[in-house]
Amino acid sequence: MAYVAQFFWGWLLASLLLGLAMGWISVVQRGEGVTGAWGRALWALVGVLLALAVSQVVPGRPGYWLDLGLVMFGLYLAGCVVGSWLRARVVARTAPPA
Repeated sequence: MAYVAQFFWGWLLASLLLGLAMGWISVVQRGEGVTGAWGRALWALVGVLLALAVSQVVPGRPGYWLDLGLVMFGLYLAGCVVGSWLRARVVARTAPPA
């Protein structure tokens, strides 16, 4: 994993910055989102991919790309969280007094 971080540091930084930008420019919508069967299926997919990566079942190049993809996806999500948090802190509107 250290090799992945050292060799692909530019791509990892780009995924973090892209997530930061997407978190900043996305409009927060208080909708339903992904719920029900689709939500459970997505969480199951993430769980299976993480289990495959941790247990190192996928050998060779596909396992290498799986690890890289999961790290990039995690950094993208972290960037989205930080970007939306920063936007909420910077652009927060004060509520009018009641």
